[in-house]
Amino acid sequence: MFIWLKDNIGTIVVLLIVILIVGLIIKNMINKKKQGILSCGCGCSECPMNSSCSKKK
Repeated sequence: MFIWLKDNIGTIVVLLIVILIVGLIIKNMINKKKQGILSCGCGCSECPMNSSCSKKK
């Protein structure tokens, strides 16, 4: 077991960093949705999804 960990420590560290980055991105997206910030960055009048989008209050 320890030999396998020693041989793959680089891969494990990179995987943990990628998981951390993805988790932070998801957390940021959830926080923006709770605040009512639109994710697309454009106006809703031209958007075909304007009826299902979360609008600012």
